Amino acid sequence: MADDKQRIDALINRGLLDQWYAVAKSVQVKPGAPHAVKALGRNLVLWRDSGGQPHCLEDYCPHRGAKLSRGEVLGDNIACRYHGVTLDGSGTVVRVPAMPGCALEGRRPVESFAVAESNDAIFVYFASAEHPQPAPLTLPEEFTSPEWTGILCVAPWECNYRFALDNVADPMHGCYLHANSFTLAFGAKQDQMRIERTATGFIVSRVEQQGENFDWTEMVTETAAPYCRLDIPYPPAAGPGGPFRIIGYITPIDEDNCLVFFWRFRKVQGLAREVWRFLYRATLEERHWHVLEQDREMLENMPADARKREMLYQHDIGVARARQALVNKAKAQLAARDAAAARDAG
Repeated sequence: MADDKQRIDALINRGLLDQWYAVAKSVQVKPGAPHAVKALGRNLVLWRDSGGQPHCLEDYCPHRGAKLSRGEVLGDNIACRYHGVTLDGSGTVVRVPAMPGCALEGRRPVESFAVAESNDAIFVYFASAEHPQPAPLTLPEEFTSPEWTGILCVAPWECNYRFALDNVADPMHGCYLHANSFTLAFGAKQDQMRIERTATGFIVSRVEQQGENFDWTEMVTETAAPYCRLDIPYPPAAGPGGPFRIIGYITPIDEDNCLVFFWRFRKVQGLAREVWRFLYRATLEERHWHVLEQDREMLENMPADARKREMLYQHDIGVARARQALVNKAKAQLAARDAAAARDAG
């Protein structure tokens, strides 16, 4: 049992497979230039082909191991700068310029990753050996509805991504950690929490208080691209659009670092849309970064073994439910891996 628990914990800490992860802002992957990223402990390279579509490979040249991200984009392909070995988006060697007809040509020695782009971000699918084909990328309705407009912010946090997930599954921290922040200074500091199941996860919310602070979070866990959704009440002085909605994706870089992707949405169209986006950039963005910095500083200074020593209570029911969702997925992936190993051995 101890070994099983350790395997589950190790898999979750690295990042679950068979999922889509946001890995970069779209503007970071510029035409004609490779872009290096790291996710789930893997070094990756992104680039755009001649039509602007992004591609992703393991950041590794099969010739001598140089990083492709230090190479160059040639049309639809990427070439290593060390000796010019050129690969396409599937990871197949298409040209060895120093030796035409080389046996490397036509081989596919580098792992490729399915890529999708939406709302100013690039998502990459990390498949397991047991399920190599990407699952459908189901995005939040705010990403596709013309009624909403969003602005993306991305930040690296020097902590395991599980701390960041726990943070968003815990609405009660808002009235304490963010007590001196814009709009989050309001509301009672005592309450109970409740859980409501949904078709794709759960909603954790305060029992007595609604519409005053960060009072609820929806955790969308039963999807190939898990995310969270929450609302921050906004006064009329903050511009049109009602509550300020946040959609968040959290990507493990490695066991000690993660990337947080937060879209800030308002339900506005037409001229009101442009007014809100200007107001956000001019006055509100700095305040929102201040709130995120409070979260980052708190989580980065927690000990790595905090989960082993913590004493949870009723307010942590959302944290416990989010953790159980990770455990359930990890168990399923390990069971599939063990079954495949048994078939291969038999």
